[in-house]
Amino acid sequence: MTVEPLSFDHVVEIVSVLSDAFHDYPVMRYVLGPDVPGAGAPYNVRLHRLVQLFVSGRAYRGEPMMGARDDRGTLVGAATMTLPASPNPSPAFIALRESIWAELGAEARARYDSFGAGAQFFAALPPHHHLNMIGVRRSHQRLGVARQLLTAVHALAKADPGSAGVSLTTERAENVPFYERFGYTVIGHTRVSGELETWGMFRSG
Repeated sequence: MTVEPLSFDHVVEIVSVLSDAFHDYPVMRYVLGPDVPGAGAPYNVRLHRLVQLFVSGRAYRGEPMMGARDDRGTLVGAATMTLPASPNPSPAFIALRESIWAELGAEARARYDSFGAGAQFFAALPPHHHLNMIGVRRSHQRLGVARQLLTAVHALAKADPGSAGVSLTTERAENVPFYERFGYTVIGHTRVSGELETWGMFRSG
C-alpha cells in the first residue's frame, strides 16, 4: 500500500472512495434523509453528489488531498484537508456548490447548516490543519489503510510551521478511542439531533 498526494485530476477517484466509505455514516444519513419513493434521486445518487461537494471544496482551493493505492494501483483510501489559512472559494466552486444544493434540496441544506453550527469546536485554537474527510473502501477496512493515511496527514501538518496540529470531527462514538490512540483529545461534544452527535478532536504538533 502506498500513500501519495492527490490533485484536482483525482477528484472522481476520491469521490468514489469516500462515497463507498461513508455510505452509512451518520452525518450523510442525517443531511440527506431517507429515500422517498417517487420523490427525487435515490440515496446513493444523492450521497455521491454530497461527497462531490465536500471533495470539490478542497480541490478547487488546491488544498491537501492524499490517497492510498493497493498493489494494482487502485485508490482504496483517501483524506482531504483544510489549510490553516484556507483560500476563499472560487466562482467556479460557488456555482458548483449552489447547483448541488439545488439538487439535494433546501431541507438537506438546512440540516447540513444545523450540523455545521453544532460542530463549531475549533475557533479558539491557533491556526491548524483540519481533516475534513478520511475514509477507506469497505472492502479494504481494518487493513491498516487509515493508519497510513493518518501518518501522512500528521507529517504534512508537522512540516508546516504555520500549523499547530490537526483537528477533526467524528460522529461515531467508537471512533473516539481510535483517534485517541493517535494522540487526539476530545475538545467538544454536541448532540445535533436525536440521532446525531458529534465530537471535536485535536492533535497538537
